[in-house]
Amino acid sequence: MYFAALLARTEDGWEASDTELDDVETLTDLADLAREAAADDTVVVLIEQEDAWFGVVRIDGEDDPKVFVSNAAMAARSSYGAMLTDELLGRDDGDEDDLDLLDLDGTEDGEPETEDEDPEGGDPDEAPVARGPLGDARLLEDVGVGERELLTLDGDALASIAEALGCSDLLEAVR
Repeated sequence: MYFAALLARTEDGWEASDTELDDVETLTDLADLAREAAADDTVVVLIEQEDAWFGVVRIDGEDDPKVFVSNAAMAARSSYGAMLTDELLGRDDGDEDDLDLLDLDGTEDGEPETEDEDPEGGDPDEAPVARGPLGDARLLEDVGVGERELLTLDGDALASIAEALGCSDLLEAVR
């Protein structure tokens, strides 16, 4: 099960909202959704799948999104996590055949099986994703979460991030 929250920094402070990702298939879709919430301000999207992994996507106006994933190998096994790790690894997410196979509602138990996969379950055309963090661990340094802190978060990482941002009450309200 996924949880996603959108934190938008405005002139009055942070605003939080529970984020529905049903229509999100790419990082571009996610960035567009975030920009709708706060067109010219910083938006931080927090995504977690139970205690397996968490991801942070930061969008500053029209700049390209910055992405961090706590455990790339675990995230790559899930639809939203794969969306983030594929972007970070430069994998082409525009293959319509692959998009048709993905069930992005969070109900799948792993990668979809296709005839291109080998018997061990991996795609022979793609290198395996390494365990551990992936992405820009410095994406929140200017708002209170340093690289070292982000890399060592465990337990309820999203609550720790929200606390550092000064909006833990807002995050808990949308949970």
